[in-house]
Amino acid sequence: MVKKSSWVLIALFVISVGLLCSVPHAIAETLSYKSFLHVTQSQMVQIGDVASHWVALVVREGAAALGTGEMVWAKGVQTFDVIDGGGPYSVYTTLTFQDGSTIITLTKGISEKHQGSGHPAEAKRTGEIIKGTGRFEGIKGTSSTSSKQIPPEKGELGTKMLGEGTLTYTLPKK
Repeated sequence: MVKKSSWVLIALFVISVGLLCSVPHAIAETLSYKSFLHVTQSQMVQIGDVASHWVALVVREGAAALGTGEMVWAKGVQTFDVIDGGGPYSVYTTLTFQDGSTIITLTKGISEKHQGSGHPAEAKRTGEIIKGTGRFEGIKGTSSTSSKQIPPEKGELGTKMLGEGTLTYTLPKK
């Protein structure tokens, strides 16, 4: 015969499992965009320790059209540490919405050796969402982008970039 205390423990276990299963989980949302960015600042510094070693800072700015129909301003700040056309890079991208809200992503990687600028003509990258403000306060998630570079025209600081991306994210409950 089962003691009364055992039934109480079983009942508490069943209630606990029921409560845990009924807690709503945050559902990931996606936001897709297409962007066009051009170089607004560029600086390369030759290091001199070995041939073809340089560090660069490149700022790209432009517009992005979201899958929702909303337009945002996009700014990417890129750093490169390149030896003979390849090396580590970091890209911070800020999307600024018309209401002033922002989403900031960080992508890091290693670029392969490429002809000319040291940058691939086409690239696919993944990163993380590191901050949000306004309606995106507390955002968590990832970014996935693909881009194609267009050679600069005379007088431009660097290549133009056509990009497509998707943000997959959750927001805290309000």
